[in-house]
Amino acid sequence: MKKILLITLLQQLNGVGFSQGYSTLTAQLSEFDSIIRLTTSITNRMKLYIKIFLLLVLPVFAKAQTVQSELDSLHFKVQLAKNDTMRMFAYKNLGNYYDDRNFDSSVYYIEKAIVIAKQLQLKYDEAKMYAEVCYPLNKMGNYPRSLKLLNQALDIANNPASEKYIYNLPKGQTPTIYWLHLSGYTQEGFGYLYSVTGNYEKAIASSNEAIQIFESFKDTFELSEILADKSYDYLKLNKPDSALFFGRMALAYKEKTSYRKYQANLYIQNGEACLQKGDLAKAQENFEKAIEASVMYNNPVQEGEAHLQLAALFQLQNKNDSSLYNSKEALLILNRAGKEKTIAIAYRLISDCYLKLGKSDSSFVYLRLATLLNDKLEKAEKQKIHEFQVAGFEEALKLEEFEKEKIQIQSNIRTYTMLAGLGVFLLIGIFLYRNNRQKHKDNLVLEKTLSELKSTQNQLVQKEKLASLGELTAGIAHEIQNPLNFVNNFSELSVDLAKEIKEEIEKIEMPEKEKVYIGEMLGDLTDNQKKINHHGKRASSIVKSMLEHSRVSTGERELTDINKLADEYLRLSYHGLRAKDKNFNSDYKTDLDETIPKINVVPQDIGRVLLNLINNAFWAVNEKSKLGLENYLPEVIV
Repeated sequence: MKKILLITLLQQLNGVGFSQGYSTLTAQLSEFDSIIRLTTSITNRMKLYIKIFLLLVLPVFAKAQTVQSELDSLHFKVQLAKNDTMRMFAYKNLGNYYDDRNFDSSVYYIEKAIVIAKQLQLKYDEAKMYAEVCYPLNKMGNYPRSLKLLNQALDIANNPASEKYIYNLPKGQTPTIYWLHLSGYTQEGFGYLYSVTGNYEKAIASSNEAIQIFESFKDTFELSEILADKSYDYLKLNKPDSALFFGRMALAYKEKTSYRKYQANLYIQNGEACLQKGDLAKAQENFEKAIEASVMYNNPVQEGEAHLQLAALFQLQNKNDSSLYNSKEALLILNRAGKEKTIAIAYRLISDCYLKLGKSDSSFVYLRLATLLNDKLEKAEKQKIHEFQVAGFEEALKLEEFEKEKIQIQSNIRTYTMLAGLGVFLLIGIFLYRNNRQKHKDNLVLEKTLSELKSTQNQLVQKEKLASLGELTAGIAHEIQNPLNFVNNFSELSVDLAKEIKEEIEKIEMPEKEKVYIGEMLGDLTDNQKKINHHGKRASSIVKSMLEHSRVSTGERELTDINKLADEYLRLSYHGLRAKDKNFNSDYKTDLDETIPKINVVPQDIGRVLLNLINNAFWAVNEKSKLGLENYLPEVIV
């Protein structure tokens, strides 16, 4: 390179004096020498950076290659299976591999294994896989099918005749332990189903039954799974200390096992419990451990959920850049897994981050995505919950009929035993007498049962009508809420914008009179936006009351501000009557005791009582105003 530079310099020096040329040559050689040294330094640095890059990236490639090899190995086992039993287990393992990676694939392969188990009459394996396939079904929100399969597994587990269909019993195992394990696993499945449908008390009860079974023969793996579910249920019941206790116990059991695919979930739950207790540092530590564990044990769904928890935590601490980074990481991972519920949460977090960072356009885009996805999921969830409840009611009726049949059979056996020693004629007489009497009783019971069923049917029809009306009201209120939110948000942004314009005008040189005039106009604009915001929030309060009124009562008591509840339903009643009758007019006000503490009641039920009372009061004063009484002004005071 130096030779090339020298030749170039000599060509440049052609035609100039030697002295001048020598000086120029010396200066430029010195400059070129510096350039060469700099180039060499940059080259060495680039080599170092390439080595570092390879050290960082190669493990990722190696891990991806390992995951692909594991999947290829599982598919290979299906193809090379020597018999149907081996093929069944290969499909089952494929289904378990896809759990928390691709739920549709997980259900597909486990169902293929169930078909083979039915053909081979492997009752134990059939029932076990019924319980296993419920996990991806629940994660997809298909609760009715999950309940049906769990009941089929329970029927097999409770049928003693199924024991004769156990083949290839492992050494040291007995059919009794096998069926105990199946019963425990089925109870564990019921616990998870109750948990995802919001019945946490019942979920804990099922988990306790399963724990009792697995503790009897020290099944460490299943105990770690059930204790994790129990920790989650206490977390949802806002009992963080209990959640942490069982979560740490589950972790201790989990570390004694070789299968740790779901270990990250325990760290997420422990982090949420710490968050409920206000320990933000411990919460962050657990979420970061969850990311490490999910990457280590290849569970992308939980990796995405851990990033989402971190994003929410950073947003709580106003660390918007960190929150945005983790939200986008979560969205990228969860989109591949197809977990729509969590994707909607990621959209909303990204929208909030962009809003706080002052990027309103980006915030609006993600808010729109979150709203559309939430609307879709909410509609599907309602349908599935309704189907689940109907399925549960049908299963209860079947169990009741089964119990009646058992009681009837036992009654007949006792009757035949008592009559066996009597003579033929006496036997016939007593039998006919008792038969007629029993028939009469059965007819009475049947009539009573039919009457109760008709009453129940009428109640269900009425509830369905009310539920439909409530859903319609909620749907309309929800649709109104979205534009109201935009009105409120953009009115607040407009106030800030007017303030910024006023500040910028102050910096501009112009006549003082024009500045004052523009300032007054901006002041008027600010006042108008504040009024829009005030009345928008009033409208939001009314819509919120409509949503609260239309919500189906859970029947659970909670601490309630009775003053706030009365005020909301007073406004809801007034605006509802105004909507029905344009000529209706009445004044209303409240005189509330602010020292009243919160009361432990069912808010929806008390709200309906208040609404009926206030509606009656408005009707009464309105009717009285129609009589034309002098100086009478209709007014309702709560």
